Amino acid sequence: MARIGQEKAQNHKRFLCLCAVLWLFLMRSRTTDVIQQFAEWLSQTSLSILIQTHNAWVIPTIQSIHIIAIGVVLTSVLMIDLRILGRAGRDQTLRETTDRFGPWLSGALLVLLITGVSMVVGEPVRALLSFSFWLKMFFVAVGTLIAAVFQITLKSHEHHWEHTLVNRRTVKSLAILTLLIWVSVVVLGRLIAYDYVWGSWSLKPKA
Repeated sequence: MARIGQEKAQNHKRFLCLCAVLWLFLMRSRTTDVIQQFAEWLSQTSLSILIQTHNAWVIPTIQSIHIIAIGVVLTSVLMIDLRILGRAGRDQTLRETTDRFGPWLSGALLVLLITGVSMVVGEPVRALLSFSFWLKMFFVAVGTLIAAVFQITLKSHEHHWEHTLVNRRTVKSLAILTLLIWVSVVVLGRLIAYDYVWGSWSLKPKA
């Protein structure tokens, strides 16, 4: 009976997943229209027009700061992950390593938010109609959530992290996954200018 119940539960999950996929497929065109309308409205706001007017130097400056910030994020995540993997910083505790690079990570994430919003306001159609942009935002959200949960739990359970969790394969695998997430953010940021590589997934209207 228990096995039958498990099979029914699995079938129910598959059915819900199928419904979700169908719903996303049906809503995709409508969502694209809404996003396009919002992007066009945003491009006509005074702040967007101001940035567009000085586009020759404002956008490149913001992009440069954005790139530096993502570099700081990637470096900070790398150093913390290497400590978790036992490949660097063995003379320091995990808490000491996090206290050293955590503020850099948090500050860089704030800069990413400010510069990212500024670029979207300055070039809303280019950004919001890009599948690469939305995929990048998803990875940024996941990476930020992992970083926040890690820092909070480390402060609350430092001894448990230092002597137990850091030695588990799942934690080490999560550290590698986190690094790959931020590398993906870098790649997707570059792909915004080449969104056609996604084919039909791209939200930009076909020429």
